[in-house]
Amino acid sequence: MGPQVRKAVEPVVVPLLKGRVSHGRLLADDEELETAPLPVSGSVIEVGAGSGMWVSLFKEIGFETASIASSDTSSNVRHRKPEASVIASTSGGITKIYGVEPNESNHTALSRRVIEAGMEDVYEIVPLGIEDVGAANIPKVDCIVTVLCLCSIPSPQENIRALYGFLKPGGRMYVFEHVCNRKHWSIYMYQKFINLFWPYMVGGCELQRDTGRYLREAAPWSSIDLSPLANELWFQAVPHVVGVLTK
Repeated sequence: MGPQVRKAVEPVVVPLLKGRVSHGRLLADDEELETAPLPVSGSVIEVGAGSGMWVSLFKEIGFETASIASSDTSSNVRHRKPEASVIASTSGGITKIYGVEPNESNHTALSRRVIEAGMEDVYEIVPLGIEDVGAANIPKVDCIVTVLCLCSIPSPQENIRALYGFLKPGGRMYVFEHVCNRKHWSIYMYQKFINLFWPYMVGGCELQRDTGRYLREAAPWSSIDLSPLANELWFQAVPHVVGVLTK
């Protein structure tokens, strides 16, 4: 399923991590980009790294961000002006990635993709679940990335609050997750029925988690740009939320 999942969602995930998604939709206009969230940069926690599906994208973003910053020393990336506390982390691309992945059966493939991307000095595999990451003595980071993983973590509300604690002031959490459908009762009940057996078939994935609400209520964010994915219709059985929350 992994390669097919990436193929299906990368038209959203790639722009999200590059700072080209706001209010649930992709941005193309340069004027809109001036007020959009910044791209992933600095130190990063990737939640649910799996087999390394997004390692090559992190490398691409790191080079792009560093290139843009070095070519424009008069202001920040794409002339957007973040808080002073995060300027340093946005000026040099991605400097460190902690790939949180408790499933050891994924580590071989994850390590291989890190080597293929030439990121051995940047990417560190953390063989723990979110609930245990504190024991790894990871310093606070500039960014956290979650792509289709909060649906299956244990105790989601508690662990989302834990993730918030790993962010520096001004740090950003990039989210693309599927959630419960509250647009129509019939689809909600359909999800409820499928969810009776779905978690046992798909690694603990829950179809009816209200992840958007969990994120908003987790802590006092300074800004929240998290919305349903644009153009998804009311009968979507697996609807999504996408966006960036800033501490």
